[in-house]
Amino acid sequence: MSDNPLAAIRSLFIARYDNLKARVTQRLGSIDLAGDAMQDAWLRLVGADAVSVVHNPDNYLFRVILNVAEDRRRRERRHRSSVGIDDAMDVRDEAATPEEALLAQSDLEAFRKIIAELPERRRTIFLAARFGNIPRQEIADRLGISRRSVAREIMLAHMHCLARRKEMRE
Repeated sequence: MSDNPLAAIRSLFIARYDNLKARVTQRLGSIDLAGDAMQDAWLRLVGADAVSVVHNPDNYLFRVILNVAEDRRRRERRHRSSVGIDDAMDVRDEAATPEEALLAQSDLEAFRKIIAELPERRRTIFLAARFGNIPRQEIADRLGISRRSVAREIMLAHMHCLARRKEMRE
């Protein structure tokens, strides 16, 4: 790295922009959110006075961008919840029709079948993370595996569910 770590980080950001954006897009699942996060991260880097020693600049930039995206999501959630209060004052009857209830039951049964197809460990991890809202690190600790393994199992389970759902609809 150069004598000025911040300048080197900025240069690396520019040089690796496309790769970083592709990684962030894959992680966030949205090219728009990734683009916004990239722009906000750049503004943070431009406005920064200094950075401490960075041992892995690529990972550092990736983490900065993900942190920016998470900050953005939090701001949007706060904004939506304040807007939601106004909407709550205008309540209407949202009870499901018998047809909607039947379709929902059918979707739930299909989901149960798809989940049952997963290997036991993957199913346990997926359900704990997605429906139990258990943090990945806690799942990893409980199962004696790495957090990365937990993330991989969740991703594979998610991909399986999407693929099977698509098959069922065709």
